[in-house]
Amino acid sequence: MKSKLNYLIGISLKRKIKTKWFVIANVLLALVIIGIINIDSIITFFGGDFNTIQTVYVIDNTNKTTDIFKEQVKQITETLYGEDNEKYLIKEYEDTEENAKNLLKENKKEQGNIVIVFSSSEENVIDVKMITFEYMDLTDTQILNSAINNTKTSIALQETHIPMDEINKIYSPATIERIYLDEKKNSEEENMEIITTTVFPVIILPFFMLTLFLVQMIGAEVNDEKTTKAMEVIISNVSPKIHFFAKVIAGNLFVFIQGILLFIFAGVGFGVRKMVGGSSIANGLGAEVGKIVSGIMESNVGQNLLYIIPLTLLLMVLTFIAYSLLAGILASMTTNIEDFQQLQTPIIVISLIGYYLAMMAGVFKGALFIKILSFVPLISAILAPSLLILGQIGILEIVIAIFITIGFNYLLIKYGLRIYKVGILNYSSSDLWKKMFKALQNK
Repeated sequence: MKSKLNYLIGISLKRKIKTKWFVIANVLLALVIIGIINIDSIITFFGGDFNTIQTVYVIDNTNKTTDIFKEQVKQITETLYGEDNEKYLIKEYEDTEENAKNLLKENKKEQGNIVIVFSSSEENVIDVKMITFEYMDLTDTQILNSAINNTKTSIALQETHIPMDEINKIYSPATIERIYLDEKKNSEEENMEIITTTVFPVIILPFFMLTLFLVQMIGAEVNDEKTTKAMEVIISNVSPKIHFFAKVIAGNLFVFIQGILLFIFAGVGFGVRKMVGGSSIANGLGAEVGKIVSGIMESNVGQNLLYIIPLTLLLMVLTFIAYSLLAGILASMTTNIEDFQQLQTPIIVISLIGYYLAMMAGVFKGALFIKILSFVPLISAILAPSLLILGQIGILEIVIAIFITIGFNYLLIKYGLRIYKVGILNYSSSDLWKKMFKALQNK
């Protein structure tokens, strides 16, 4: 029995891995993953440049605006991009406005150069002209507009004879001390929502993708064997039970191999990024996310990762098994891949629901229904970890979800085998559901 099972598993794996489709798909996946991780470097290679420091020429007809404007731009960019990410070079231009326009025309290939003209105004404190050769980025427009407005207010305050030190205090970022009346709460755990809405969806995306691969692979293989009449030859030599388990085991081994490849591709992508270097802005944002993750690692959740990671991985493996069992059962009752695609639609919808609920878990904070859904097989592997990170459920709930998934898999095996034995040699799509219910009644 073991030799037949191992033989079928080996044949099934070879059919999945030793194909041009597998090689082409993974080459494309590798290119996409490495490309996404290094998207800023790719854009830079084709003409864009995230690291370009834009030159802003200032014509100061007021003789008092340039230094204030420089300070405002610096404060805003440091708030947005961090202290080590300089985005603008402010230069005082000691020539006429007309010559500044000619400078922009002559250097039109140097995208991003900007001329700002400050003039005194009795009515508006200052009048401002912003001159560019072409359109400005929305981000640049917002940053410079904010800096100009703050500069105007600073000058207005100066004219009321408020000392410059006091004006700087007005515009410096406030130091905010977070105080929690609940001693169990802390700022690191408060940032969990940022992780679940930004980082976590990226982490669970491979699980979602592999689920779709698994369902599609098993369905396609079973239907291919039925279409070519190879199923009759196979079932005449092995029992439907062995054939069923072979498909499930081979499908999950394929997912495991594919998952390892995805992590290798990601590792290569980060290795390439380390070698070529990314944009200072992207690296700055990555550093901020890194600080949040470091804070989480030092929090209660980080201390419990020793238990959380193994339990989450176990729940994911059990869920993969559940999807493969369900895919095999449904595929056995169909006669071609088109029929299976119709039957697999509910499975894909369920998986999508779990993925989006995991991304929006923070919105439903405290809701009873989201906690109940974390116990539902097929979606618990995606939803439960995000709720655990948010602190809406504990490790006990993860353990309960694991046992529920085990029970669900047991029922799929017990009753699914009955359907599989009847459906595997079924070549008629008429009265499909009647046949399934009839098979369930047979022991």
